Amino acid sequence: MTSIPQLETEQLILRAPQIEDLDAMAQFFASPRSHSVGGPLDRGQVWRALLRSAGHWQLRGYGLWHVIEKSSASMCGFCGFLEHIEWPEAELAWGVHNGYEGKSIAYEAALAARTAGAALGVPQPISMINPQNTRSRRLAERLGAWVEKETELLGEPALIYRHPKPEAA
Repeated sequence: MTSIPQLETEQLILRAPQIEDLDAMAQFFASPRSHSVGGPLDRGQVWRALLRSAGHWQLRGYGLWHVIEKSSASMCGFCGFLEHIEWPEAELAWGVHNGYEGKSIAYEAALAARTAGAALGVPQPISMINPQNTRSRRLAERLGAWVEKETELLGEPALIYRHPKPEAA
């Protein structure tokens, strides 16, 4: 069984998915904000998404962390690596729940996850972003990623952003 590392930043804890996260996930996936990550989903679909998230770690050795805001102890998003069978390679993905926007949570989480990625076998991930998702595009660029090519993902247009190799220690 894969041990999921816990990461800590100034304002966040990135930890393994837990059953207690179901309510926060269901609230997020019921909102229009979840459209860019496969939503909206009903509670049963969210349960299966939680199971997939935990299982991804077991099968790939990396996956999504659930992001916890230290000051409130609340799940405020997710961040980490996905590589579904339709994906060309491992993707650094992120999402912030409603009410947590504008706090640099996605940036802080993505930077921590990307740094940890090298030890997990994901040294230079991509991020696949819908061209109309300007917030995620700005975040990818703030992280130093650049558009490598245009493609389609699950029938939707996508830009593949390439992240830089980690700095040498």
